[in-house]
Amino acid sequence: MAEQHLQRTLGPLMLWGLGVGYVISGMYFGWNLGLQQGGTGGLAIATGFIILLYITFTFSYTELACAIPKAGGVFDYATRAMGKNVGFVAGMAQIIEFVFAPPAIAAAIGAYFHIFLPQFSVTSIAITAYLLFTALNIYGVRAAALFELLITCFAVFELLLFAGITLPHFEMTNLQKNAFPNGWMGVWASIPFAIWFFLGLEGVANVAEETINPQKNVLRGFGSALLTLVVLCVLTFLSSVGVAGWEAIVFPQPGAEPSDSPLPLALSKITGSEGWMYHLLVTIGLMGLIASFHGIILAAGRATFEFGRIRFIPAVFGKVHSSFKTPANALVANMVIGIIALLTGKTAEIIIMACFGALSLYILSMIAVIILRRKEPSLARPFKVPFYPYFPVTALIVASIALVAMTTLYLTLAIIYFAIIALTYTGFQLYYKPPKNAA
Repeated sequence: MAEQHLQRTLGPLMLWGLGVGYVISGMYFGWNLGLQQGGTGGLAIATGFIILLYITFTFSYTELACAIPKAGGVFDYATRAMGKNVGFVAGMAQIIEFVFAPPAIAAAIGAYFHIFLPQFSVTSIAITAYLLFTALNIYGVRAAALFELLITCFAVFELLLFAGITLPHFEMTNLQKNAFPNGWMGVWASIPFAIWFFLGLEGVANVAEETINPQKNVLRGFGSALLTLVVLCVLTFLSSVGVAGWEAIVFPQPGAEPSDSPLPLALSKITGSEGWMYHLLVTIGLMGLIASFHGIILAAGRATFEFGRIRFIPAVFGKVHSSFKTPANALVANMVIGIIALLTGKTAEIIIMACFGALSLYILSMIAVIILRRKEPSLARPFKVPFYPYFPVTALIVASIALVAMTTLYLTLAIIYFAIIALTYTGFQLYYKPPKNAA
């Protein structure tokens, strides 16, 4: 049977749009829940820690993506470096990250649209979003990437406009209000919400197989996306908290449940909640949620597709659509799992599960960088990570510390996550049959 191939249509600008788009919803919601845990100081320290992780990780991961431009991302890298067993674990961690992140974002999309369409439930809107954007991804990667680029530009513009409105009202004393409510334990507890600022950036590697001249363009897309996101992260953090302190963008009113809408809360302190500027920015803010939701669905489809193509899961998920040349079966399967997760209604828990998958991916991919340097020194590496081995080792250490912190603080979710890995690995060992034409 002929190997299933994806079509190369993406250039560096579209990779930038995908990279920023995968992540940008993290600027709009979720991160502020870390303020409840760590306050301004605690989340700021955790975010600095995570920025260091993503800088060192992204450059190291780009070396792998340029040398091995396959849709499976970390799965392909870990398999080549450490064999199919470790490759399976790495790939499953990636799938958990990419499949569990969209339901959390879908819930936020549903909540936003529900404000304007109260006759429809949050859940029904979220499910409709799943159906629409899965269909768009099935239609074609170029159409999906063009849409992602357009909506990402709107989302970036909205964040810059938000900063332009709020920064004139910034006061340093607001950053100092109750800055460490839970001491250093709050820093640890803030880690998954700091990760949420950047979660999904590595998805750029999953479209390397669909990238024109991936050996050059993947680096351009990854690097420009990372720079954009670091600037937006710092700008959004300071401009939001600086208006009235962290509690004002976590609690709509004293004693209320934490909000998933920090930017509208900050803006309401300046413009009120009825003005046209407030409603305009809230409406454009939806673009950020949609960009990440749509983009991660795209990356998730490629990760599941690669598992099916190599037959680590049923081969039907490794087929491309005969007309659209996209991984339609993988996209539909991910949608079904995502909707089931969405129906649990546990958004915070879903975010943390996605973070467990991401950290496992980061750890295994950094080990793969180091092993492949020793195992295959002659492998063509169009881009080499600077300051080797310090960058991959730094990313490995930071990701490992973050994983330990999350495991100790969210033990039940950690048990569930590792149980999923163990159960799927057991099934893989029992039922995997290599393709007949495998070497």
